Amino acid sequence: MCRHLGYLGPARTLASLIYEGEYSLEHQSYAPRMTQGNLLNADGFGAGWYHGDGGRAVRFRRAQPIWADPSFREIAEVTETTCAVAAIRSATVGFPVDESCAQPFRAAAGGRGRFFSHNGKIEGFAGIEGKLRELAGDVAAVPDARAPVDSALLFALAARLWRDGRTLGDGLAETVREAAALSPGRYNLLAADGTALAATTWGDSLFVRERGHTAWRVEQATGAPVKDRPRLREVWISSEPLDDDPGWRPVPERSLVTADLASGVHVTPL
Repeated sequence: MCRHLGYLGPARTLASLIYEGEYSLEHQSYAPRMTQGNLLNADGFGAGWYHGDGGRAVRFRRAQPIWADPSFREIAEVTETTCAVAAIRSATVGFPVDESCAQPFRAAAGGRGRFFSHNGKIEGFAGIEGKLRELAGDVAAVPDARAPVDSALLFALAARLWRDGRTLGDGLAETVREAAALSPGRYNLLAADGTALAATTWGDSLFVRERGHTAWRVEQATGAPVKDRPRLREVWISSEPLDDDPGWRPVPERSLVTADLASGVHVTPL
């Protein structure tokens, strides 16, 4: 249910992230290969990206299938970014098909917004909604946390943890642990802050693809250029591989993935 992807690396158009590849995110909206319990992801879509030198967090969301919005595709073809999160939605029974429920959600954090997406559902949500609201605390500063969908309270909890000083990845990990302690469910979360990505696997599929380049440095003793260790150039995190590139690798169940270009990709158990 639902699909999402995150990207960090050299500037690319949104169209190259969302529409390219044999199994692109758009393709997954009408022919997903790995979702559980649904045939389509046609109940809305969204994209969040960082624009310009200031890294402004910009977002576009709709409550319709992504294939039904040719105007967004035109925008995506001329919009470049170095970091983005995009998602397509399959609405859980009992929640509305409404733009406010389309993800990614957005939270301000120190002048740079953070994006959040949830693939999955909370089982027995009505029975634990009150407890989740207590854990999330005051959501007045996070409008998306008031959306009429279970994902919004997971987002609210993550946003509170980030405000309290947790890192991007630690905020997601703690959110999953808190929610899973209250109710079983599928808790695949994804977040970005413009310089890093973080994601969890808990009940649904997730894949990572990373690409590097050989760095060069000048040897002080001789002044000659020498090869340094390969450095991460770009990383993709996606619910499903976007193509048949053998570089896609599955993330183990109940794991946290963190990625930034300086330190690379790290996978740790939850």
